[in-house]
Amino acid sequence: MASELKYQSGFGNEFASEDPRCPGTLPEGQNNPQKCAYGLYTEQLSGTAFTAPRVANKRSWLYRIRPSVIHKPFKPYPHKYLTDDWSSWQPNPNQLRWNPFDIPKSDSKVDFLDGMATVCGGGDPRSRNGISIHIYACNSSMNNRCLYNSDGDYLIVPQQGSLYITTEFGKLKVDPNEIVVIQQGMRFSVAITEPSRGYILEVWDGHFVLPDLGPIGANGLANPRDFLSPVACYEDVQVPYTVVSKFQGKLFSAAQEHSPFDVVAWHGNYNPYKYDLAKFMVINCVAFDHADPSIFTVLTCQSTRPGVAIADFVIFPPRWSVQEHTFRPPYYHRNCMSEFMGLIKGRYEAKEEGFQPGGATLHSMMTPHGPDADCFEKASNAKLKAEKIAGGTMAFMFESSIGLAVTKWADSICQKVDEKYYECWQPLQKHFKGAAN
Repeated sequence: MASELKYQSGFGNEFASEDPRCPGTLPEGQNNPQKCAYGLYTEQLSGTAFTAPRVANKRSWLYRIRPSVIHKPFKPYPHKYLTDDWSSWQPNPNQLRWNPFDIPKSDSKVDFLDGMATVCGGGDPRSRNGISIHIYACNSSMNNRCLYNSDGDYLIVPQQGSLYITTEFGKLKVDPNEIVVIQQGMRFSVAITEPSRGYILEVWDGHFVLPDLGPIGANGLANPRDFLSPVACYEDVQVPYTVVSKFQGKLFSAAQEHSPFDVVAWHGNYNPYKYDLAKFMVINCVAFDHADPSIFTVLTCQSTRPGVAIADFVIFPPRWSVQEHTFRPPYYHRNCMSEFMGLIKGRYEAKEEGFQPGGATLHSMMTPHGPDADCFEKASNAKLKAEKIAGGTMAFMFESSIGLAVTKWADSICQKVDEKYYECWQPLQKHFKGAAN
């Protein structure tokens, strides 16, 4: 697969790609010729309504060996732990922390699809409003089957093990410390070479975009040129194949007799893409105070309310800390947003103990959170100097304006909840030296 891993750079570009084995596939001057080169079929994949404003309109044209309509009827596909039922389990307003989620043992084969489990979420995929957060843990590749999401987009964050992803648009290799976005309707299959684990943010409202930079200027944060999209790379294989659709929160499977990855060429601005988090250009305070974490936003999916996100993807990368007369770690906080955090590698500076790679935390709306007692005492009394922090670390946050309900799997079945998480704040002392009442 390494020889097939070629990319086009840019975010939201109008790309054009054809497999070099079939030069001249893309039609000149039109999208839908009466007869396509090489006897191919034309198919459009729409990511927005036809009449969406041009600046937001998303679609791609695919030139493929067989149209995707050639399959048997869909039937329900049972899955134990994927859900959008937010009412079947008691809400939990507590600070929550999960120890690293288990990877399947070698005596059972579990692929990316079957290894997914919903941790929390809110909203409704039918009305296209809300999000869902999942964990995946697998030890086997998806053989002769693929998945597509009719409900929304997947933002996938590998934590352990590389993902080799085949899509209708081409192939991608996604390593830990990279992310990949598979947008609504795009068929994909995941192969692995070692046991793998990671996180998934699913959004139903729209698509991810780069945050506006405002006074920052024309450059900074995640630069568009660093996003990579695949090039056309088809396979013409006659083999029994299973296509799985996530539709209105449930899974359905259909059989067909060929690979769905038979797109010889494509053009458009609606495609999967990946990004290396190490390329994020960090903005930080250089005088005093702790900036809000929004300055670390990589991608955002906006709601209809200006400046309010259905979901932000935020990272906390290695960076310099230089603020004077300032408590430098994250401040104590109660938020009107929901904050789900994961750790790809290293040690998160606000809680160096307990929060482990492959684990997670959830601080729900208005649930207090902040540095643990040890972090507070050290940061309050440290001699301030310029220092590099978060070295070898990459933590991230899915922040959402949606209230997130925890699933039964996450709260009970997985048996990874750290019941003593609250204890990290209990040693915080009263330091008040004012007059007594």
